[in-house]
Amino acid sequence: MSLHTASCRCGAIRFEARAEPFYASYCHCEDCRRASGSPVAAFVGFYTRDARFIGEAPGTYGAAPVTRSFCRTCGAPLSYVDARLPDQIFMMLGAMDAPEKYPPTVHGYVSEALPFFHIADGLPQMETSTVPRPKEDGQ
Repeated sequence: MSLHTASCRCGAIRFEARAEPFYASYCHCEDCRRASGSPVAAFVGFYTRDARFIGEAPGTYGAAPVTRSFCRTCGAPLSYVDARLPDQIFMMLGAMDAPEKYPPTVHGYVSEALPFFHIADGLPQMETSTVPRPKEDGQ
């Protein structure tokens, strides 16, 4: 069984997942840029049944369906969950203890990418989300 770990800057909150991640990506959407303070965010996805936070409880914020978590002590962003995907948690790649182990495989929301920020890595580029979500209102 693999153990994947992460933490906030100050170490008050630890995270561990006891199974392989199912996902790693870049996100160029405005919401992720503002939440991370970076021109692009990167995430690693785990199933919630395999994951847990240890130590202090993270703070949360956000508008439904997305809720983001952070450390109340140091302010470091940690993760997001989407109510439409109740069995998944997406950790900030930079919070992982060994981020080099989780190379992103796709770029999401490139339609919102900053015009001066380019990553020429040959990965697929999606106009919107890279994680399928259930359609709302039968659409």
